[in-house]
Amino acid sequence: MTDAQVQDLARSLPEAPQLVETHISWVILTGKWAYKLKKPVQFDFLDFSTLEKRRHYCREEVKLNNRLAQGMYLGVVPVIKKPEGFQLEGEGEVVDYAVKMNRLDSSRQMDKLLEKGEVGHSHMERLAEQLAAFHLRADIIEEPPEAEGLKRDFSGLESVKGHLKKQLGEDAARELSECLSFACRLLDRIFPRMAERSRQGLAVDGHGDLHSRNIFLLPEPVIFDCIEFNPHFRQVDVLDELAFLCMDLDYHNARHLEEPLLEAYLRENPCISEDVDWTIFAYYKWYRANVRLKVNALKAMEEESPEAENAVEEYWQLFTTYYHALFAEQGG
Repeated sequence: MTDAQVQDLARSLPEAPQLVETHISWVILTGKWAYKLKKPVQFDFLDFSTLEKRRHYCREEVKLNNRLAQGMYLGVVPVIKKPEGFQLEGEGEVVDYAVKMNRLDSSRQMDKLLEKGEVGHSHMERLAEQLAAFHLRADIIEEPPEAEGLKRDFSGLESVKGHLKKQLGEDAARELSECLSFACRLLDRIFPRMAERSRQGLAVDGHGDLHSRNIFLLPEPVIFDCIEFNPHFRQVDVLDELAFLCMDLDYHNARHLEEPLLEAYLRENPCISEDVDWTIFAYYKWYRANVRLKVNALKAMEEESPEAENAVEEYWQLFTTYYHALFAEQGG
């Protein structure tokens, strides 16, 4: 579907629904339901270019998210073209598909609560217990990591170096080159233990996008919107998932919540047994800041978004803070 068609579809629904757009999807929010449609796009990391592929990934999204958010994801429904316009569900010509979800209380999204300073230790403990239980029952990924692949993933930030130089200046571009060089050296040092962790069953088919906007802090936390379109992003060391969430806590100036989160998680899933595991955890935090920096730089390049430009500056500060800490710890 096109932007205009999705807007027509939203207008056809009662209750004046809200339409939320990302670079890969549209979400229509009604009073009771949320409907998520995939944009007909193709990138190097996903392919939603055909109707059949969009149906497949809608089904994958429901299946995978029901591992953690059971009861929220209700199923896949067709978008029907009628003479008078488009409608969700029903009989007729199917022009697209949508994931249908129960709409939860958006005021309880964790990122909003973090901004208001309303997230406490007890929230972290319940969240950690749920996440640890999920990781312990998740499928183990037996394929070992590949050192050069990890280096390529980290060096993907090179693709936005021009924008970072334009927005942040020549010094930032120079420091980025230093960061990428150091990351390769660091990976050479820690990769043997990363591979050993994989052999120990600590790489799982997890969530892949574990940050606070994808969590509702209800009496029982709800973790939703896992990555369905590319298993590579989802099949990771459990420390990678933990690091993503802890990086996000740092981004929201909530570092004090990391300790109760880790303590509760490690009680249930003691996945740190050697000193180098803490270095791996710190590397994953740095890598996740790298990814968020790249995503926002791409958004700023495409849309000239002030919000994205602000995020670029904030993630750059976090990215370089992690770099300097690791550099000092490792002696360069």
